[in-house]
Amino acid sequence: MAYLSLYRKYRSQTFGDLIGQEHVVRTLQNGITSGRIAHAYLFTGPRGTGKTSSARLLAKALCCENGPTAEPCNECHICTSITVGNCLDVMELDAASESSVENVRETIVEVANYRPAVARYRVFIIDEVHDLSAKAFDALLKTIEEPPPHLIFVLATTEFNKVPPTIRSRCQKFEFHRGSVQDILSRLQHVAQAEQVEYEPAALAAIARMSDGGYRDALTLLEQAILTANGAITTEQVYAQLGLVNEETVDELLGHLKGRDVAQVMRLLGEILRRGRDPRSILESLMHRLGDLTHAAFGVDEALDVTQAAAMREMALRIGPDELLRLRSGIAEAHGHIRDVTLPRLWLEAELVRLCSPVVPVAAPPAVVREEVRPPRSVERPAEPAVRSTPQTAPVPAEEPGTPVNNELKRARQAWASVVKELSELSKLMKPRLAATKVGNFEDGTIRVLFARKLDLDWILDSPKREAAIRDSIRKYAGEPWVVKLEVGERSAPAPVDDPVECVLEGDQLREAAKEVFQQPPPEASDGQQP
Repeated sequence: MAYLSLYRKYRSQTFGDLIGQEHVVRTLQNGITSGRIAHAYLFTGPRGTGKTSSARLLAKALCCENGPTAEPCNECHICTSITVGNCLDVMELDAASESSVENVRETIVEVANYRPAVARYRVFIIDEVHDLSAKAFDALLKTIEEPPPHLIFVLATTEFNKVPPTIRSRCQKFEFHRGSVQDILSRLQHVAQAEQVEYEPAALAAIARMSDGGYRDALTLLEQAILTANGAITTEQVYAQLGLVNEETVDELLGHLKGRDVAQVMRLLGEILRRGRDPRSILESLMHRLGDLTHAAFGVDEALDVTQAAAMREMALRIGPDELLRLRSGIAEAHGHIRDVTLPRLWLEAELVRLCSPVVPVAAPPAVVREEVRPPRSVERPAEPAVRSTPQTAPVPAEEPGTPVNNELKRARQAWASVVKELSELSKLMKPRLAATKVGNFEDGTIRVLFARKLDLDWILDSPKREAAIRDSIRKYAGEPWVVKLEVGERSAPAPVDDPVECVLEGDQLREAAKEVFQQPPPEASDGQQP
């Protein structure tokens, strides 16, 4: 007999052998026992959780010579033929390779009206049903809606959301869950003992954790470990097979990260890379271990034995819950970005060094902002004295020192003077509009800026970019998000006439300035005279 892979050789042949899906088994058996047999079932869930095996078990239970029965005998001709896959009345369709409407018509629609040849029912098992084309679903819809009494559909999918609602609403839905670590470990131990393979308990536990809840994935990893082992399956061999880093090395690296020992982190990382582990595998090893330690720290660990549970709790307490969450967040962020990195080794080293570094606080605003205190709401602001300032010098009038309100207003005027100066240097069109503005008042984080002319204010508000530039600049110099109100107020004094760029303009310089201010060229002078 040809060699069978472990996941095929140890496929569940009875409902009692189907591990981790008790809710599905109980419902199916109750339906068969009570005679409430649906004409269409929809099995959905992650890969390797027993959907196709359950579909074949359901076909056995319905078509068994001693049935319908809650537990097939696996001895009659029909049960054995379904097991080997040559029963005429149980037809399996792989929608991933036979997704066209012609396949559905030839395999299902044209055969649906014929009675079964030997069995009690004709059962159609469609695997990965979400891969059927839209036309194929349309062709299947009428048959599923009103099938003959001898016809039963079992649809299996890993992507329930891709199945059309018209199909979903006509099926009984069963959710298959990922296997727990304990259930998968129990299955691995059963298979290893049946295959007479020696193993370390920790090695099978590592395979169970790395299978991500899939029984088929776990058996495939076990089979690969059996083929590569020289004697008993060891933990080190399993980690080498998966390309991951063993737990002792990962714990040592986590200890250095907690201690913020950059030199030791870089040394240990270099050793791991020299062993042939790639950066992605290192991050995955860290994520797996941090996940286990987090569960242990918060009392939700899936302990495989008492010794391992105690060791994990001790390591979790040594690092601490807060540090575990910090490291887990940082490693998860790095894992999400590694696919876009061109130099992953150097980048990973930089990321681990960053996790070693203490948290650097954000740079504080200027000294004026740090020293002053926001006024309480109960303090009344004194009458505002007249202020006249220019964007270059930004003089602030003398005020009564010591009052929080005056300090806040002074702070607002200093910030606005810096804004005017910055925007005037960036845009010559903005400069004349802001030259005659002033701060009306400042209260509860709201700054009121008064424009002397409505024309200038309208010019600012006509462009969302100009208004946004003002708000961003205020946020930059204020160090916090102030609410900005732009209004028309009392006309300010004109800027002093001591700027040669503004006052001493003639000829071409005057023409260029006019273009910038009025956004259109002035009329050309005639006879070669200057305008």
